[in-house]
Amino acid sequence: MESREKKILSVTLWGAIANLLLTIVKLLAGIFGCSAAMMADAIHSLSDLVSDAVVLLMVKIAGKDSDKSHDFGHGKFETLATLVVSLLLLVVGVSLMSKGIERVRFVAAGGTIEKPGMVALWAALLSIAVKEILYQWTAHQGKKISCQTMIANAWHHRSDALSSLGALVGIGGAILLGGRWIVLDPLVGCIISIVIIVVAVKISIPALGELTDASLPEEQETEILEIIHSVDRVENVHNLKTRRSGPSVIIDAHIVVNPMMNVNEAHQITVQIENDLLTRFGYNTQISIHVEPHENAE
Repeated sequence: MESREKKILSVTLWGAIANLLLTIVKLLAGIFGCSAAMMADAIHSLSDLVSDAVVLLMVKIAGKDSDKSHDFGHGKFETLATLVVSLLLLVVGVSLMSKGIERVRFVAAGGTIEKPGMVALWAALLSIAVKEILYQWTAHQGKKISCQTMIANAWHHRSDALSSLGALVGIGGAILLGGRWIVLDPLVGCIISIVIIVVAVKISIPALGELTDASLPEEQETEILEIIHSVDRVENVHNLKTRRSGPSVIIDAHIVVNPMMNVNEAHQITVQIENDLLTRFGYNTQISIHVEPHENAE
């Protein structure tokens, strides 16, 4: 658990440092390059810093051992961080959409936007490269250690890269074509914002399910039943209940055994079941097995 927590904190901290530096670079490029698109992109990077701060705080809490106030551990703080990050991502997407529509309407009504400078174009290229690298690295590490919070935060990096791509198209179009072609910037921004909103919703749904104690997927529950049934002298399984708590899987089940079996034999069966489930779902899995004689089984 400690190694997992350190990995999450390390990857997130490096991402936060990169976001801070990019925010400064984009702000300066937006000011000196007279680019409203780059200024907006800088604000987007600033929102990523908030996302990083949420992850650093929540994961640190989630890494704590169980205590009197949290018998099942603090794993759901990690899930809460995932939900918060996805909501921040949703806010960013809606904000970009709103600003994009507003700028399109402004140009359509005959308004003009100042032609940006090359410094804004180079800043957009730098942002795309750095943020895509951060996305690939963070997403890879998140999948490697099964951390949805890191994967959600990775999408914050990609949303910034996509935002910078929109800025690049708009700035490049304005520089090369001039005039009203600046409308490319808000148009592309609107398309990108839709992608960001869809990703935010997809990330938030599993997090909401976990926070409301949703069961594991049906295929995983079927696999759990198969593992328990495969243990010698288990006659039946019922009352299976499952849920997640951050990185941990929680499994409760009743097993039916021969009523003539002594306590020690029944205990050995539960130990074997626990070992098999721990091997499959990880050694931070929390398991509770209740033993019943077959005549009392439902």
